[in-house]
Amino acid sequence: MTARSSALRQWLAHRHGLDAAMLVLESIADDASFRRYFRLRLPQPGGTRVVMDAPPEHEPSRPFVAIALAWANAGLPVPAIHAADLSRGFLELEDLGDTLLRRRLNDAAPAVQDALIDDAMALSVRIASQPSTALPPYDRRRLAFELGLFPEWALDRWLGIAAPACFTALCERLIQRLLGQPRVTTHRDYHPENLLLGADDELAVIDFQGAWGGPLGYDPASLLRDRNPPWPIARQHAWYATHQALALEAGLCSERSTERYLCWIAEASAQRSIKVLGLFCRLALRDGKPGYLLRHQRHFLAHLRQAMAELTAAGGADAPLWRAFDEWLDGEFEPRMQAQLAALAGAAR
Repeated sequence: MTARSSALRQWLAHRHGLDAAMLVLESIADDASFRRYFRLRLPQPGGTRVVMDAPPEHEPSRPFVAIALAWANAGLPVPAIHAADLSRGFLELEDLGDTLLRRRLNDAAPAVQDALIDDAMALSVRIASQPSTALPPYDRRRLAFELGLFPEWALDRWLGIAAPACFTALCERLIQRLLGQPRVTTHRDYHPENLLLGADDELAVIDFQGAWGGPLGYDPASLLRDRNPPWPIARQHAWYATHQALALEAGLCSERSTERYLCWIAEASAQRSIKVLGLFCRLALRDGKPGYLLRHQRHFLAHLRQAMAELTAAGGADAPLWRAFDEWLDGEFEPRMQAQLAALAGAAR
């Protein structure tokens, strides 16, 4: 047992008047960050808690606590905080269960999927409606840094190839377009594995410590275009129409053009997918976590190519730029990526 694990046990034991050696702590979540999550089983009738272990030198917990309190006061469904030691990064949270939205979507009939995703779109609009003045801005510097993960980690360090000639111009246009979208509160990781279902399929949101003020299209793009194969495009557009109607009703935007709204989604999806394609390579190469790369790299490439196709089809002066990048993805990046993933999977067996 590490010194940190022992300290966490001692903290929990002291809080509940228990013997640290007798605590029942079960690991419950794999996280791409340095955070770890456990379920603490207390003697009856104490029930269970979720314990977050967030080393403060890597994962400061103050943003999580501040956002949790603010969103709870606004009536958003977030876990209650039972205790926090911010200096050491130990938090004891309400246990909202294990039923991830992803799991329910995988097993549900289409009509149930529609209802669940409409509910998730509605919750994302409630999040977007929260004040963002105290949150960091998703500004040009941050957007550029994230896009830069792709050439550094996916191209140079993983595949050993150069970025296409169009990449710098493509990044600049994506940044300009994203900065032109309405500014709202964005969760920034609003996907079905960060949404839990409770009684009567009521949604709750977790893992929101990275919330920033950012583009309106970001969270709805994250919801449908994450660690999953692409949904049928007609279903996506129907769900995004729900988001647009709710955003209009909430006063988050005045855009009534469906085509323009879908471009906002595609712009956000493109930027996020490029970022994640680099991020998963960094997790594998720097942090020794190849699982995300092996399981989900193909999904994010599919989402990126879908976004490029949508932006190209929308026409305009930028259409040749989107088309050129998509052709490079098809002719150079994807074949090399598939070969490298096959080699990595073979080595892991």
